[in-house]
Amino acid sequence: MLLALQHIAYFAAAVLLIFAVPQDFLGNMQGAKGTVLAIGTLGIWRYSWAVLNFTRALIFKLRVYPRWRKQRAARFAKSTARHHCYYMVTSYMVDQDATLAVYRSIFKSAMAARDGATIVASVVDGMDERLIRSIFTATGTDPNHVKLIIDRIKANGKRDAMSQALRILASFSPTRHDVLVFVDGDTLVPEDIWARSAPVFTDSNTGALTTHEAAIIEEEGLFKDWFHLRFNQRQVMMCSMGLSNRVLTLTGRMSVFRADLATDPTFLRAVGQDFLDHWRLGRVNFLTGDDKSTWFWLLERGYQTAYLPDVQSRSYETQPRPGFYDSAKTLMVRWFGNMMRTNGRAIAMGPRKMGFFTWWSILDQRVSCWTTMVGPISVLITAAFSTLLIIPLYISWVMLTRYMFSAYIAAFNREWFAITHPFILYFGQISGAIIKTYVLFRLDRQKWTRQGSGSASSQKLPLFERLKMHESTAHHGLAFAWLTLGIMFINTLE
Repeated sequence: MLLALQHIAYFAAAVLLIFAVPQDFLGNMQGAKGTVLAIGTLGIWRYSWAVLNFTRALIFKLRVYPRWRKQRAARFAKSTARHHCYYMVTSYMVDQDATLAVYRSIFKSAMAARDGATIVASVVDGMDERLIRSIFTATGTDPNHVKLIIDRIKANGKRDAMSQALRILASFSPTRHDVLVFVDGDTLVPEDIWARSAPVFTDSNTGALTTHEAAIIEEEGLFKDWFHLRFNQRQVMMCSMGLSNRVLTLTGRMSVFRADLATDPTFLRAVGQDFLDHWRLGRVNFLTGDDKSTWFWLLERGYQTAYLPDVQSRSYETQPRPGFYDSAKTLMVRWFGNMMRTNGRAIAMGPRKMGFFTWWSILDQRVSCWTTMVGPISVLITAAFSTLLIIPLYISWVMLTRYMFSAYIAAFNREWFAITHPFILYFGQISGAIIKTYVLFRLDRQKWTRQGSGSASSQKLPLFERLKMHESTAHHGLAFAWLTLGIMFINTLE
């Protein structure tokens, strides 16, 4: 009942904002025609793109995926090959309770792998090593069926940990029939991950797959609502990309690779020593974004990347900062930095290898961060120089359109949504666009959430680094100035 009242109040507020605007203004939009034209034109484009992705997602989830899954299951049933399951687990600064739950899920899924399993766990803390071994024993895991290797390393970052673990796994000479599960130390693995993954790789064109995700967050609030909406949005977009058999990321929380590809020497170099040569910033060595490096390695070689919408991993999420805004900003800077560092080189590949829709989707990641800013900037300019009446009209427009999108996302995931979702959706779009433009001009700025790695530090930077930072700020400011001038020109159209 309370939820229904909240939604009724939401609609009432949106309608009241429209009624607050005089009818004569609604009839001629005097002083705001250019703004309405800009928002309307971009709205048609963006909403058409959204409808296209929604439609593709439905086709994939309801029609294509069930048939696709049955075909691979039938092919797998005829296979006489041995399909061993390898795990690469990276644990660093994970809560003990989470570690207990995570490794129990890993050992349980390893026992369920018909043809045996090998687990390489990369840890820094000796306490973690002892805890993992005790879990292995306490869960009754059969050492004849599941081999556990714990790799104690120095805290040199996730990429170094992954490279070392992959070299250990490569020593077992996995075949193209084997699967390798990449999993973070805070993520619960589905018990049937081997049974659901192995049939996918009966298609030799498939290099990896990723699955649906969920977040485990105990405390109620905006942070939990934000993650819930984010993963529901992700389900829609991944289903749309799944129709092309090429997803836009192989999630670092948990993804599954064809084991012989993931232990290829060039793959190991991509994980451990990936970099970008930028015309202004020079050589940018990637510290974060290992999931983007593995994705690009497969994309560059023409391998397909599948999506399983009915298999779900669950990860423990905690706020990296005390407040919601600071936490969201910290995470988005890392996520979108990883995206933008790989985005340019993926676009440069062209559509021939990956297909036009996948290429256009990657291009849209770069374009959308600018088009998203047109609406709010245009409204602010119109309010400052023409009429304030555009503000309640725009707020009502935002409320109604984001409610519509939230409703569809929720319906696609067969649930209803909290009244915070439309606001969080808009927040994610605007703050996400601002952060994307920020990192686009600062691709060399990297920092892990749990580690002090990265070029951003409290230490005084060398003169050359400070000059690069000022130069990045100048380029960023110039880009926004040109965008604002273009919007001001459009706003003069009557």
